[in-house]
Amino acid sequence: MYTIGQVSKMFNLPISTLRYYDNEGLFPNIARSSGIRKFSDHEIETLNLIECLKKSGLEIKDIKQFIQWCNEGSSTYVKRRQLFESRKLAVEEEISKLQKTLDMLKFKCWYYDKAIEDGNEDGIHAMLPDKLPEDIQKLYDNSHSD
Repeated sequence: MYTIGQVSKMFNLPISTLRYYDNEGLFPNIARSSGIRKFSDHEIETLNLIECLKKSGLEIKDIKQFIQWCNEGSSTYVKRRQLFESRKLAVEEEISKLQKTLDMLKFKCWYYDKAIEDGNEDGIHAMLPDKLPEDIQKLYDNSHSD
């Protein structure tokens, strides 16, 4: 069992956030001793899941719904699966957008390294849009795709 202070440090979350989660019903079976929350490994795993779902863009009200589905048992497996599928797709879309951003940043780093080396941008402009070195071309193409 863990105290709220220990869990706060483990997850780098304010104690107030953990209390809020509990008040919202995200730890429905948390043990208490003289009114003090005692976090078991089950709550730790739940908190890992809460943090994952938050990072995926899910709101607390929707995480609360998920926790309620868990408490309802196997009849909600399909709903839970659908929730995770939708979050997976959202995260994959975000990763794709971030990859395009990263590719543009990498391309521009190469661009300016080359411009510094050459003393101008003339050689680069002559290679654009489709005569760049192969690895740079991939970065350029991905960063400029729709």
